[in-house]
Amino acid sequence: MSFVRLIFASSVKFTNFTSWCYTLLMKRATVTLPDDLAEAVEKYTEAQHVPPALTAVVQVALREYLQERGFLRTYRPLKLEPLGNSGRSDVSINHDLYLTGLKK
Repeated sequence: MSFVRLIFASSVKFTNFTSWCYTLLMKRATVTLPDDLAEAVEKYTEAQHVPPALTAVVQVALREYLQERGFLRTYRPLKLEPLGNSGRSDVSINHDLYLTGLKK
């Protein structure tokens, strides 16, 4: 099997997998927008340096709407804080060596 055929076969399998995930795990909806709202969305997307997809605009708007009303938890990224001072200045670089005991 040639390299090009292998890459093509892999990309087809990946595309089928991602399509399956979207179909199985995400809900789809058809939304009808009144003219004034559709025009406002169009103006918004045209005003952006890189126009976002309508799907992204709707998802952000719906997320903010539901968060404001308490139906969706606010997303907070994982925040790790140091517990103390180890006395070493290179732990962030050599952490594997410290964890394996090769460096003390």
